[in-house]
Amino acid sequence: MSAPRFAAEPGRVTRWVILGIVGIVFLVPILAMVEFSVRVGQPVKGVQTYGLQHYAAVFDPANGGAYGELFRGILNSLGICAITVLIVLVLLLPTMILVELKFPKLRRVLEFVCIIPVTIPSIVLVVGFVPVYSIVARVFGSYPWTMAFAVGIIVLPYAYRPIAANLAAIEVVTLSEASRSLGAGWGSVLWRVILPNLRRGILSSCFITIAVVLGEYTIASFLSQNTFQTALVLLQHTDPYVAVIFAVFALIFAFVLLLLIGRLGSAAPGSTGRNRRTA
Repeated sequence: MSAPRFAAEPGRVTRWVILGIVGIVFLVPILAMVEFSVRVGQPVKGVQTYGLQHYAAVFDPANGGAYGELFRGILNSLGICAITVLIVLVLLLPTMILVELKFPKLRRVLEFVCIIPVTIPSIVLVVGFVPVYSIVARVFGSYPWTMAFAVGIIVLPYAYRPIAANLAAIEVVTLSEASRSLGAGWGSVLWRVILPNLRRGILSSCFITIAVVLGEYTIASFLSQNTFQTALVLLQHTDPYVAVIFAVFALIFAFVLLLLIGRLGSAAPGSTGRNRRTA
């Protein structure tokens, strides 16, 4: 008599129930923020009026002085995003490929080093960053872009995981050895074989890095730097409506990034197989 078999996946109704509950948990706060951002004045006799005046004020050139710090904070955060992504692509990605090809025994060591930042509270990391950045400020100056070196450590766990999953899904050693046996140099192997197969993991890592950097507040606050999150907190004291509007924009932007990551993940099996056959 065979042992009873249990379904590994929930049923269709269960999936829709879980999806509905998760959707409600996420949508209710966002809808409440949108409702608050379109309020106009105080309720009159219990009736609240709505309009798009606050949204129009954001793009009104006459209010450039009032929201100047916020826009400068957004530019600073975008600059930090670009430098942090560059750090991931220049330092982390080549190191992971080198370990996978030449030093597979160090794979666990690299994973442990990259996962450490997620196990340490941000406030503890900042306490260690402050004395180091006093030296950085004397050498390079106290500029927001210097935060990228600290944020690069914070995003290591989130940037490492998509690339590691993509490396595990393809046979990097087999592909490189096959390419080398056909006469390709290491430069061709890297640019024409390995990186095209890692495109999904690299893009996912970059998107997650951008989302984490745009939501980072602790380091910028302790280092007294003007970024998107710190400017948003200051603006909330003077104009809470506009602060909520930009918070909604940030959530929508993060949601779009998640959709792109999911799209890349769903399209991965077929494209990876085609790339592998081509290689």
